[in-house]
Amino acid sequence: MKRILVTGGAGFIGSNFVHHMYERYPDYHFKIVDSLTYAGNVENLPSGGFGTDRYEFWYGDVRNGELMDTLVGDSDVVVHMAAETHVTRSIFDNRLFFETDVMGTQAVANAVAKNRDRVERFIHVSTSEVYGSATAATMDEEHPLNPMSPYASAKCGADRLVYSYWATYGIPTVIVRPFNNYGPRQHLEKAVPRFITSCLLGEELTVHGDGSAARDWLFVEDNCEALDAIVHADAGVVSGKTFNVGSGRHLSVLEVAQKVVSAMNASEDCITFLGDRPGQVFRHTCDASRLRETLGWESQTTFEGGLERTIAWYRDHEDWWRPQMWMRHIPIVTAAGNREMH
Repeated sequence: MKRILVTGGAGFIGSNFVHHMYERYPDYHFKIVDSLTYAGNVENLPSGGFGTDRYEFWYGDVRNGELMDTLVGDSDVVVHMAAETHVTRSIFDNRLFFETDVMGTQAVANAVAKNRDRVERFIHVSTSEVYGSATAATMDEEHPLNPMSPYASAKCGADRLVYSYWATYGIPTVIVRPFNNYGPRQHLEKAVPRFITSCLLGEELTVHGDGSAARDWLFVEDNCEALDAIVHADAGVVSGKTFNVGSGRHLSVLEVAQKVVSAMNASEDCITFLGDRPGQVFRHTCDASRLRETLGWESQTTFEGGLERTIAWYRDHEDWWRPQMWMRHIPIVTAAGNREMH
């Protein structure tokens, strides 16, 4: 039996990971800590878990060092996902991103360092955004770190902070850099669920700039499989390592909008364009060969297959996403000085 702590476990990737592990490992015990910001929801967690000995939910902030010491001290594996994650929102309100993403990571890393005789593995979930725009056909883990937004720079700081704790204190760290995840339970502020729900509502799909910015889109369940493999890998194989997690295929944002429209039998006339987002990343394409060669992991879900499953989930869960409608767009000032809702 393992005791697994998941920070940010009521959010998008966190809750999908908890579902994945909860269903696959009935003997494991899970502790989920989440401050339940707008992007976190206890309804995202496995419905049968409350009131059992399978998992505990802690309403709390990862910046609380005392709380982190308590929870980490009773865990075998720590999977740290708690973060502010929205690029556009970080332009509008950047302070919270540094407080949560950097200072929160410091509190968790400090707790792991204090309990390194107990903790078997500390998995820090970073992001491909730390790389900035691709400087080569694909991006491996040695790609330069050139973050292009306050969110990306906060995650970059957290990423390097965790690495420094491995170098200084020898904590059993693994850094994971997932590329753009999509799938069930993702907040409507992100492109794929925003496009899907716009189609469901018969609204326009708004695309930044000319839509040519491209991303490597990874179905969230494939990401969960990668994290599962890292949780169970031999420590000597993964400790101190950084792993990209992605599909190796990029699609532009416009192509994604077109695929959503096609899959939902809507008209491409509903796709409209607004000003480009400041700090826009031109392209991300993942080289996940290190993870494949180390643990045998490969993305199994095509974008089209994952999109079909994602559309079905949002169709069936309108009561989940309706309350988020007011947060789909936020005001920013573009590079041209225009105030737009992005």
